[in-house]
Amino acid sequence: MAEKLGILGRKIGMTRVFDGNGAAVPVTVIEAGPCPVIQVKDLERDGYNALQIGYIKADEKHTGKAGQGHMNKAGKGLFRALRELRLENRAEFNVGDDLTVNIFNQGDLVKVTGKSIGKGTAGVMKRWNFAGSRASHGAEKVHRSGGSIGNNTEPARVWKGKKMAGHLGAKRVTTINLTVVAIRPEDNVILVKGAIPGPKNGLVMVRKQ
Repeated sequence: MAEKLGILGRKIGMTRVFDGNGAAVPVTVIEAGPCPVIQVKDLERDGYNALQIGYIKADEKHTGKAGQGHMNKAGKGLFRALRELRLENRAEFNVGDDLTVNIFNQGDLVKVTGKSIGKGTAGVMKRWNFAGSRASHGAEKVHRSGGSIGNNTEPARVWKGKKMAGHLGAKRVTTINLTVVAIRPEDNVILVKGAIPGPKNGLVMVRKQ
């Protein structure tokens, strides 16, 4: 499935800016690009059309021989992160071209994909917003428990998908319909309205919508 053009970046953090009416707008600051095109894939040779882009410079000692040989073909150095964008118009780009924040404009709608903050093992109240048990009238040591998890004889098992305590966060999350508030090409920075997934300095992909 074809995607829209995008760019890799780092989540710097959140702040606010003021619009023309003086209203405060919460924004996330993303340092994005420049991302060189490492490889151009086509349908005949690779089975699909795509651009492979790189981000965050890497040392030679931290890159395998195969990776070095692959990235050196672009003549842009070595990179820690490589991602693919499945594009139908990939012929517009050549190996070695740089994608910068200039591919976006103020007012564009974008979607941002990142890895959410890991919370470790969490109980049902934190993980699923359960209300918990009563805090009085004989309740003892059950205040944050999940309560019953199923019937007895029938079905004599726990239904698949039952909301229970377990691992929370540290998974791929995409936030859509984010508005580009400002572009600052001199700093390689995009300001998007609202929050995006991931911790500070977390790797994110910003794509047109």
